[in-house]
Amino acid sequence: MNARVKAWLEILGDLFWLRPALVVLGCILLAQFGVWLETAHVAGYDTSSPDANWGYSGGAEGARALLSAIASSNIGVAGTTFSITIAALTLASGQMGPRLLRNFIRDARNQTVLGIFLGTFAYALMVLRTVRTVEENPFVPHLAITGALVLVLVAVGTLVWFVHHIATSINVETVVDVVQQDLCRAIASHTRDAPGAVRPADAPTGHAVATTRGGYVQAMDDAALADWADANGAIVTLRVRPGDYVPVGYPIAFLSTEVEGAETTILDALRLGRRPAALQDPEYSVRQLVEIAVRALSPGINDPFTAGSVVDHLGDALCRIAPRHLPTGVMLRGGRAVLVRPVTDYDGLCDAMLHMIRQNSAGSVHVLGRMLDVLARVAEVERLPDRVAELSRHAGLVIATARREVADPSDLAELEDRYHRFRDTTSGDGYGASDREC
Repeated sequence: MNARVKAWLEILGDLFWLRPALVVLGCILLAQFGVWLETAHVAGYDTSSPDANWGYSGGAEGARALLSAIASSNIGVAGTTFSITIAALTLASGQMGPRLLRNFIRDARNQTVLGIFLGTFAYALMVLRTVRTVEENPFVPHLAITGALVLVLVAVGTLVWFVHHIATSINVETVVDVVQQDLCRAIASHTRDAPGAVRPADAPTGHAVATTRGGYVQAMDDAALADWADANGAIVTLRVRPGDYVPVGYPIAFLSTEVEGAETTILDALRLGRRPAALQDPEYSVRQLVEIAVRALSPGINDPFTAGSVVDHLGDALCRIAPRHLPTGVMLRGGRAVLVRPVTDYDGLCDAMLHMIRQNSAGSVHVLGRMLDVLARVAEVERLPDRVAELSRHAGLVIATARREVADPSDLAELEDRYHRFRDTTSGDGYGASDREC
């Protein structure tokens, strides 16, 4: 699928009103269909039949009263549901960061619940307008009214389920687990079974292509761009990747040879937006997890257990990467490199995961110790020497922070023991690093 189409689908998922609008439209069509079945005598309903007790069998006045009660109660519950959702969003924004709001807004379950209540309200109104009394050439759509009763029962069950869902969804452990699942999917889609082509060491030179608009790179159609470069015999070297902010006039690419229409082609291959997107950015979920940990370590919240849980989940992500290869950003056509773009490497991923947490956990012995334990476990799984060296560098930074910030000798001794266990783990494979970082 084209990257631009995927970006549009990503934007549609952020529209909180879209699913409720579709559900309301479906209920309106269902109401029209139920009324049509009776007006066209396709599905007659004999109220005198012994089998009529399974549905509505009353008169016009009773139908109007019933439908009015259904409509008024459901619009009230819909307002309450919306208020509960806003309260949950406010709580999540204060405790876990405003960027986590996107996960709640995109939650299809919250959108569907609101749609069910609004849809039941719209269904009842559409059926109510067709009910006529004796003075008006009597007509009572019994089948459609029975459908309204069924929708009410569905709405009652939905309300009970929604309260449970909101109560569990604002739990920080649930949020961390949901974001970690997004990170696992990103790892699976952005890593490879085999190593990619070797990245050229030369600095990009040639004809510069500057952007005429600014924003965050949300998506990039690199396959189409590589095909275009191959067809024109050029090498395109991009300077931005998904997640980067591009100011207006910034040279985003270099061409080995000038090609007519190159600016339009390159700009069309990039999707720029007002905020970062998770579509092609493997660090997007990492930043969300890190934000949860940093806020948990703030003096206003002071929750080191949440920060430790985030570190555990980040360690799990690094273990999932261990048997995989990260892309090099080089795309080949016919054995020739035609597109070179920046990508997230292992060092950058570790920096994004660990730097801010370490910097904000200087006084937390619990979090510093958890970081050393997680790094030791990841080092046991990892077998590439350069990756183990990177883990050793971060372990050295953690113990250096502890030696500088932890005043209690017994706490510092415990962290030193954990660091030595990490050293023993890495030195067993010959990957141990020196203490020069400390």
